[in-house]
Amino acid sequence: MSENAIEVSNVTVRYGRLVAVDRVAFNVPRGSVYALLGRNGAGKSSLVRCILGQREPLSGRVKLFDQDAWNQRTPLMQRVGVVSEEADAPPEMTVDQLARFCADVYARWDQKEVDDRLRRFEVEPDKRFGALSKGQKKQVLLALALAMSPDLLVLDDPTLGLDVVARKSLFEEVIAEMADRGITVFLTTHDLGGIETLADRVAIMKNGSLVLEEDLDALKARFRRIRFAAQPVALEQSPLRTALVRSWGSGAEAIVTNYDDVAFERLHSGNAEVSAMSLEDIFIAVSGEGARS
Repeated sequence: MSENAIEVSNVTVRYGRLVAVDRVAFNVPRGSVYALLGRNGAGKSSLVRCILGQREPLSGRVKLFDQDAWNQRTPLMQRVGVVSEEADAPPEMTVDQLARFCADVYARWDQKEVDDRLRRFEVEPDKRFGALSKGQKKQVLLALALAMSPDLLVLDDPTLGLDVVARKSLFEEVIAEMADRGITVFLTTHDLGGIETLADRVAIMKNGSLVLEEDLDALKARFRRIRFAAQPVALEQSPLRTALVRSWGSGAEAIVTNYDDVAFERLHSGNAEVSAMSLEDIFIAVSGEGARS
């Protein structure tokens, strides 16, 4: 049995002449939280559709739990809970009706999970889905996704449009569920602050390609911001690689992608200071305009 919940092998997706996903490959270990990041149009949604068996790649392959996601989609979806970017469900159905519908579809349905979670969310079961707030709709979809007892939870930008309190509540529910069950979580998100303490591994897509993929702790250890009081004439001769260099006044700022204390000390001439970077800082440096591959 594979140790990976998801295996993406050289996947390419094309829409006419547009290459949305270009030979992307990565693995998501079982029991981990994996975050796929990228700006709008980077190719994340196309890749998620391949992972969920909703689209067949032009080339390459996606496997879930060692089975082909496209050919085995029906049985695999019994093991995969999904919270989509748009909270989509029939607006005239009540929350309770939605739960009863799902109970007939999923073999491992746990109605008590739904009831308990809806009580915590303070969502009334007899309320129409269309009458709920955006945050409540996302909470209902999360409750339904977790009630099917999934081995894999796919969250496609689940906090989009939610306020701070709703975002925190959603992530806390995911964290608690992982602790209880050890489920695998794969998510795309623009809420980088929210996942910084949650994700084990991150990948960044840009223009359809995967430009970065590694453990979050290792990523944050090697990225640093260095600010120079004067132009860093020795930077080009340094072993430190830069993703971005910007001038400001008489000085400069460099984003270093392979920071090392020894290399910095050799470069350091008393006019530079180094600081750690958040995941959001790293994302902007890697995927923003002017960033180097």
